[in-house]
Amino acid sequence: MESTTNTGIISFLGAEQGPWKIASMQTLIGAPLPEASCLNIQQGAITPDHDSDAKWVLHGFISNLRYTHRSEKTMLDEHSKPLGRPEYNAAALIPIQKSKEWWNLAQDERRRIFEEDSKHIQQSAEFLTFISRQLHHSKDLGEGFDFLTWFEFSSEHTEQFDALCAILRKTEEWQYVTREIDIRLLKQ
Repeated sequence: MESTTNTGIISFLGAEQGPWKIASMQTLIGAPLPEASCLNIQQGAITPDHDSDAKWVLHGFISNLRYTHRSEKTMLDEHSKPLGRPEYNAAALIPIQKSKEWWNLAQDERRRIFEEDSKHIQQSAEFLTFISRQLHHSKDLGEGFDFLTWFEFSSEHTEQFDALCAILRKTEEWQYVTREIDIRLLKQ
């Protein structure tokens, strides 16, 4: 597959073949994505015409943490496990779009909702010993989602991952979500 010279962009391709089998794809809010059997992850901006097998392509890039204080970043770094661990045979890709009201808030107002009120980091911390995660930013690329959240874990921790998702979806922050798809995957 061809890619552009921007290797900072990561492409998630819903296709018929790939290393991750799509076990389920649940649209929680907003418009669905077309059905696909597998997921490929590629470096660079891949377009659907570069891969005739792709049913959809989502792009994101890894950026600095935007709503964290130093102590929170230190805690995240200390507790987080790296992606790609051999025991991780399950994953989730959760694309999220937030409302115009969210983006019209000042950054300190978004920070207040994200952590002071919703306790996003604090509530997630206890799960970091068995769930690895990476946030990919998409809004600045003009994508249909603002964030692509990627999680890897062992299938024996699916129940704990579901608990984490349930906790976060009950927060004030989630009142600003206008589109969310929960894509569950198993390593082939």
